[in-house]
Amino acid sequence: MKSISLAEPGKFEQKNIEAPGEPGEDEALIKIHKIGICGTDYHAYRGKQPFFSYPRILGHELGVEVVALGAHVKHLKVGDKCSVEPYLNCGSCMACKNGKSNCCEKMRVLGVHVDGGMSEFIKVPASKLHTSAILNYEELALVETLGIGCHAVNRAEIKTGQKVLVIGAGPIGLSVLEFAMIKGAQTTIMDLNTDRLAFCKKYNKAHEFIQADAIPEGLESAFEVVFDATGNPHSMKNAFKYVGHGGKLVFVGLFQGDYAFPDPEFHRKEMSILASRNSLPADFTYIIEQLEQKKIDVQSWISREIPFEEVITAFDGLLTDQTLVKAVITV
Repeated sequence: MKSISLAEPGKFEQKNIEAPGEPGEDEALIKIHKIGICGTDYHAYRGKQPFFSYPRILGHELGVEVVALGAHVKHLKVGDKCSVEPYLNCGSCMACKNGKSNCCEKMRVLGVHVDGGMSEFIKVPASKLHTSAILNYEELALVETLGIGCHAVNRAEIKTGQKVLVIGAGPIGLSVLEFAMIKGAQTTIMDLNTDRLAFCKKYNKAHEFIQADAIPEGLESAFEVVFDATGNPHSMKNAFKYVGHGGKLVFVGLFQGDYAFPDPEFHRKEMSILASRNSLPADFTYIIEQLEQKKIDVQSWISREIPFEEVITAFDGLLTDQTLVKAVITV
């Protein structure tokens, strides 16, 4: 079975590995059709991904087909098209017991802590598969991406008409925008990348658009909710000042370091600072419904489609492509 492993930072290896055996009683054997390339994959390639070890088979944004099922699996059938929820939680820690499986104390994420889907077949717990008879494999692969934004918006408890700023117009920022707009928020997107802002304008991904190196006056304390989707410490520090009194700041991106803020300003505004990690099973169900009802269109996101055999040679170019929104691998 062909696979691609990230042997060390900056070095992929394509090789044949043993195919998975028959699925266990509660497992499914799945064929990988599409793989979304995520910021996590880029960070791992650069050697900057937290909680990561090498070698590792990447790939956690997956559009797949069920090819075999364990004896106890009743909610799926062979041939089903699915999105994969790549968060392997323990089910017994405090977070899991409280319905917060997205931040399980013993979390293992496919393609990060354990080998992922950059191969022909893998086995996964059948409970982690979410089906659709309508969506194509590309859309199913991007459900996980959308889940990051969906969960972040749910964390913020956005209400209709609220003024929302999203910093960072990459795939994670776009996913936040999609669900903030579904909630009826008045959205503003901010980014340094003119190509990404142009993309947002072209596809009406926000109501207002701000070039981050030409910020107009009047934005300080102007928003009820601010999302930082950059994972850039400078941006995350600046995000603090855009939050209005009584507002919320949600960190969707992360970086390996400490975050500091002025405590008097924090108390004066009575701000809430929230972290957002991964997403929940119910988010996958909701996102698939939104995609099926055409309330979200992710086809426009896909800038590059890469054959599996060309991933290694193409990857460096993806890192420097300023026009890239989303790249998807075809297996």
